[in-house]
Amino acid sequence: MNKMITGLVCTLLILGAIITAVVISRPDEENEQQAKVETNVADENILDECTDEYEELQEGEMLETDSQEEKISPNCSFTIRTYYKGCGHITSQYNNIPEELVNKTEKELKEIYPEYMVETFKSNEVVVYIEKEGECGEHYLVKDLNGTVVIYERLDDGTQRLLEETSISTDYLPETDKIQMQEGIEVNR
Repeated sequence: MNKMITGLVCTLLILGAIITAVVISRPDEENEQQAKVETNVADENILDECTDEYEELQEGEMLETDSQEEKISPNCSFTIRTYYKGCGHITSQYNNIPEELVNKTEKELKEIYPEYMVETFKSNEVVVYIEKEGECGEHYLVKDLNGTVVIYERLDDGTQRLLEETSISTDYLPETDKIQMQEGIEVNR
């Protein structure tokens, strides 16, 4: 009989534990209503002035901008490279960026300077290139004139223009230099 009572008590204990677990894990009415309220709030559409403006923008015409488009900054270096067909030299002229080019794109630069080819276009560096007929103007002839050294500038048409008469005497030069200076020694800057 002891065995039967012990078995019955054990069965009742197990059955009681199962019922308690079901009651504890089962949500009560208050928890269910709170879950429904949270769901209802999440499903609501919230409207304000911002959503109205957004909808107006969607209906209207949208303008696209390219924020990646590079523009010339005010502290940009501006280099003009010139190739002279007559002598084959290339000169580079370094300048501050002209005020009218600040905040221009490469396309706008090409419209302003259509005769130039753009070699480099960065916000802080612009290099343009052009080809010209004639010589670069950096060719000189050093000659002897009445015992002194004179400097002539070579012009595009092949003539020479007196640039400077020095007080340097040719008397102390070696004979080979004196002979060369009679014809003129070509010097490039």
